[in-house]
Amino acid sequence: MLLARAGALQEGVLTRLRTRLGLPAAVGPVQAGRIRPVFHGFSPRAVPRPADWTSEVEVTGYWWPARPRGWRPLAELADFLQAGPPPVFIGFGSMAPGQGERLGELVAAAVAWAGVRAVVQAAWAGLSAVSDDVLAIGDLSHDWLFPRTAAVVHHAGAGTTAAGLRAGVPAVPVPVMADQPFWAARLHRFGVAPRPLPFHELTAEALADAITACMADPAHRQRAVELARSIATEDGSAAVLARIGVASDG
Repeated sequence: MLLARAGALQEGVLTRLRTRLGLPAAVGPVQAGRIRPVFHGFSPRAVPRPADWTSEVEVTGYWWPARPRGWRPLAELADFLQAGPPPVFIGFGSMAPGQGERLGELVAAAVAWAGVRAVVQAAWAGLSAVSDDVLAIGDLSHDWLFPRTAAVVHHAGAGTTAAGLRAGVPAVPVPVMADQPFWAARLHRFGVAPRPLPFHELTAEALADAITACMADPAHRQRAVELARSIATEDGSAAVLARIGVASDG
């Protein structure tokens, strides 16, 4: 029931996409007694494929979004990165809308206490922390920025978690809801992050302590680099395309 409702939320988007790509109308996973292929776009190094899944259900590896053609970082961001040591990235994605002022003050205090520089993504919360050591930005390509940071503080959504793993940088997960506590726990288990800091427990002091703990232990970065090298060997999109090609030939 939960999966059915979740699928319904995306029905309109998927219908338009299938039309644009010239694909037939969507059907359920079972048709005429045959189970149709199901592809999961995450790395088996992040979550190993359960042994009891049928052969039609695959874990292919991540499906990385393409960087927009002609994209360039803002000069302000490039200048900030060059002006000092690698900063910490801080962003909460679509979480905490309307809490920008409170979170901005919290983040500014945490950054000062931790003694780090930070790039803060405004996102839905409307974060606006600004100082000599803090730069607030809008949307940008995480695949470009994350490798240039000392650590990433985020809500542990599946996509941001993946981008951090790909970049090979340690993390401070601050989960809010849904699958985020799961991914936050995975990051801690991998050894790339200290214990998760739940969003409802977030304070300036707690965030400063978490950032310090993350960056003080070189094992976090070492493990992050090792995972990134492993994930780089995967090509989830190619695996899906290859499987679709085999299926269509039949």
